[in-house]
Amino acid sequence: MQWTDEAIVIGTRRHGETSLIAELMTRSHGRHLGLVRGGRSRRLRPVLQPGNGINATWRARLDEHLGTLSVEPMADRAARLMDSAGAVYGIQAMAALVRLLPEREAHPRLYEHLSVTLDAFEAPVLAAALVARFEVRLLEDLGFGLDLDSCAVTGSNDDLAYVSPKTGRAVTRSAGEPYQQRLLPLPAFLLDHAAVDDPSVSDVSAAFRLTGYFLARHVFDPRGVEMPQARTTFVSWFQRAHAEPTAA
Repeated sequence: MQWTDEAIVIGTRRHGETSLIAELMTRSHGRHLGLVRGGRSRRLRPVLQPGNGINATWRARLDEHLGTLSVEPMADRAARLMDSAGAVYGIQAMAALVRLLPEREAHPRLYEHLSVTLDAFEAPVLAAALVARFEVRLLEDLGFGLDLDSCAVTGSNDDLAYVSPKTGRAVTRSAGEPYQQRLLPLPAFLLDHAAVDDPSVSDVSAAFRLTGYFLARHVFDPRGVEMPQARTTFVSWFQRAHAEPTAA
């Protein structure tokens, strides 16, 4: 068995004296692990840093085997990501969420979104907004997608402003206004047709409340586990780093 694919490194762990087991998010083969012989060498260690893009070739005698990986660098992001606490927390958070996906199941749209987000961390607010959109896409791929196409009450797709915490469906501003205390705010940049150009800090924070609610409800609470600490740390960092100054 053999394949070659584009991949993003999401983690590694030591194996023996000189090797590593690399955990990758690949474009066409999903989340995939493999043994990199000599992965702790001076040549390969910088290549196998989280966030880096690589060209990976996986080989195994049988499909169910761990297999071995040979890797070549494609996008050296790690050095830049390591210069920013927010970027470090961001890649850790997304890696923790990617681990929710079944191994070896292709999610090309998530792969593309992950790649775009990792290239955006020089603009921290934009990158955080992209992380929130990544979480919306992840919910969809896990089978818990939000219905943000039209209003659950009126059927309209204009001025969608809220999401029902019970149904995960969008609600227009006019229909939801009387019940806004029971609804979750819906930042416009989370909609499929919307561009993420210049999101506000308050909208990004609202997006994390929204995605966090449904991740907890559908993914973590049913399993009896807590939200990954990496995601909590990233959201907390974002809120601290971009908090509005208080008046003296």
